[in-house]
Amino acid sequence: MFRQKFAVETRGRGTVEITRQVEQVVERSGIAEGLCHVFIHHTSASLIVCENADPTVRRDLESYAARLAPDGDQTYVHDSEGPDDMSAHLRSILTLTSLTIPVEGGQCDLGTWQGVFLWEHRTSPHRRKITVTVVGDDS
Repeated sequence: MFRQKFAVETRGRGTVEITRQVEQVVERSGIAEGLCHVFIHHTSASLIVCENADPTVRRDLESYAARLAPDGDQTYVHDSEGPDDMSAHLRSILTLTSLTIPVEGGQCDLGTWQGVFLWEHRTSPHRRKITVTVVGDDS
């Protein structure tokens, strides 16, 4: 087993591709065949595997999330950090805080158009902590 943490600076709401950082951890692990687990240590940001070729896909996801969990909804009780507080928590719960990716040949076995993204749900910039754990056979 191999584990490494890294931080990602976000600019506020939107996606940040972290595929390369995850792939670098897998390469450093020396694991040839196994699983890569990616975990975000936050309740107002999430992780997604998404198309990495056309950014309009992620823009459309953001528009859809805004309809599902709008900022400042009057039915929210939790708003101690502002109008995007509860909506950010809802968006995180509706998506994922961890991902598992197969490792084959010492690399992440992602599809041609797949990338790993941190999805920031808060409107202001944040520093987000990610842990990547790689398990498997190193032969």
